[in-house]
Amino acid sequence: MKNIKVIIPAFNEADSIAHVIQEIPDLVSEVIVVNNNSTDDTVKNAQNAGATVLTENRMGYGNACLCGMDYIAQQSKSPDIIVFIDGDYSDYPEDMHQVLAPILEKDIDLVIGARVKQLREGGSMTPQQVFGNWLATTLMRIMFRAKFTDLGPFRAIKYQKLLDLNMEDKTYGWTVEMQLKALKQRLTCAEVPVRYKKRIGVSKVSGTVKGTIFAGVKILGWIFKYSFT
Repeated sequence: MKNIKVIIPAFNEADSIAHVIQEIPDLVSEVIVVNNNSTDDTVKNAQNAGATVLTENRMGYGNACLCGMDYIAQQSKSPDIIVFIDGDYSDYPEDMHQVLAPILEKDIDLVIGARVKQLREGGSMTPQQVFGNWLATTLMRIMFRAKFTDLGPFRAIKYQKLLDLNMEDKTYGWTVEMQLKALKQRLTCAEVPVRYKKRIGVSKVSGTVKGTIFAGVKILGWIFKYSFT
């Protein structure tokens, strides 16, 4: 039986976080919610739902993920697999079985849950998100011969492979950094189609002009950085 842990970065997700935690399959040994300066009841609701709750005061998606990894590194027994999923309830946590299957059954290193159009609820991704994903994955295909179609946050990776990537991005470049480094290190990668619905609450990234621009700059910055290294 594989030891699987889940990391959920969360900033003001009080209305959604319990739903996410409660629908995570029982095959997971620990759900870790990283509170990233929430001002609502995210912490209380996550604790009541049974998650381990950490606090990372430095704002940023990547900072929250790194905080979760630091906590895991201090444990006496290392997990086999880490799953990342957002706390806004836009993903279907029960689809974790599909996301994990290529690792458990085919020994794949990294699996991305791809938010394919056929399985997306109408309006669940903004036009800028759709375009940004298309642009980023197209550039990755041209520059690195990648086969990714999405930068979706719902993903699973072998723990040791994650450590080998030496992740460093502190904000919105976390997902694309992981995929680019996986390509550079020749990890075996796969995508599986996952369902996607409208999130609870307003997105901190695509819901604002500033967030959209900043995320786009970070993602393209990582792609062009790696195209010259």
